[in-house]
Amino acid sequence: MKKIKVFSPASIANLSCGYDVLGVCLENIGDEITVKKTKNKGVTIKNIQGQNLSTDISKNVAGVSAIALLKETNIDYGFEIKIKKGIKPGSGIGSSAASSAGSVFAINKLIGEPFSRKELIKFAMEGEMIASGYRHADNVAAVLLGGFTFVRNSVMHDYFKLNTPIELAFAVIHPKIELKTKDSRAVVKKNVTITDMVSQSANLGAFVSGLYTENYELIGKSMNDIVIEPMRSILIPKFYETKSACLSEGALSCGISGSGPSIFALCKGVSKANNVANRMKEIYNKLDLEYDVFVSCVNDQGVKVLKFK
Repeated sequence: MKKIKVFSPASIANLSCGYDVLGVCLENIGDEITVKKTKNKGVTIKNIQGQNLSTDISKNVAGVSAIALLKETNIDYGFEIKIKKGIKPGSGIGSSAASSAGSVFAINKLIGEPFSRKELIKFAMEGEMIASGYRHADNVAAVLLGGFTFVRNSVMHDYFKLNTPIELAFAVIHPKIELKTKDSRAVVKKNVTITDMVSQSANLGAFVSGLYTENYELIGKSMNDIVIEPMRSILIPKFYETKSACLSEGALSCGISGSGPSIFALCKGVSKANNVANRMKEIYNKLDLEYDVFVSCVNDQGVKVLKFK
């Protein structure tokens, strides 16, 4: 195999009750990444379509992740990367994670898959470090493993896949404003009360239980964020009005996608998710602000090969 093209999907991190530990992989929205072998060692990024991003491998998340992987190999050739961005940076649905995870997944395929999908997460985290100043695995774990994922300890590389109830679907609205992860993290307070910690821990445990018992009511009730959401919501136009409308329409839950500004609503069934998406549109049509809305089931596969030769 000399050349490969992969689709690396969008993802939602945190899911209200699991800051920096929960993630889920989405369908249809994502980056297309093409990688081919070259005679010269090292990594080059030939071009990036869709967004004005640096092709300097030391400043691009795909390049940084790829270099991290290659440092643990002894191959005598290199790679050329082309990226077609389907996710806008600063959108809150895992733009940097898609490029980071997609590049290491593709290169791993070209060198005979010496690393498992789980082992690739640590390399993709290096790209997240460039994007946010923090090595977080919630998005990249979801992209590489698919489905719902849990990060127990990112330093020890302890992450695993959770059960995915088949009827779950997401409605997501992305207001077209850029909210950088670094800026969104800056508003998060460094300390929480014991009472809040207990409440969030209870919600996280109940959420995981709800996934495995496929108890949709419990899943929805557990997705409650009393710590991060109150601080980040001020950065997102009409957040609470949108949340109220989604819940009134029958969504199981509604919250901030990752660091924002995207807002997600989790629903039972695609039909319900479509209705909720329409309510999101009604709210944002009142604003002089462009937006995108989409509905997605849970992508249980994660990043995948489109073609190779």
